[in-house]
Amino acid sequence: MPDIAVSQDERARLDQIFMQVVMDVQAQAQQSRPVQSGNLAAMFHKEQLSEALQGCAMLIAGWNQGRIDAAGLKRATAALRGLERPDLATRLEGLVNIAG
Repeated sequence: MPDIAVSQDERARLDQIFMQVVMDVQAQAQQSRPVQSGNLAAMFHKEQLSEALQGCAMLIAGWNQGRIDAAGLKRATAALRGLERPDLATRLEGLVNIAG
């Protein structure tokens, strides 16, 4: 999927919604805990959380440049699914429909 262009007018109108979704997803991801106990599970969780947050940061940077960053979206959603939070991944995927 390529990046999705967002016009200046759309960004102005939808900025609060976009940022609210991304910030809420970040906050909920940060509150998640490893599904299993142990050092390996904790390490995997930390890595996936970092990927999710970096993907969200890419989404915000892209939004500020007038686009929905496809690579950031893919990175964040894959990591959120790895954290067993498909609900959050689906919320982010819904952002592709915001600019239409």
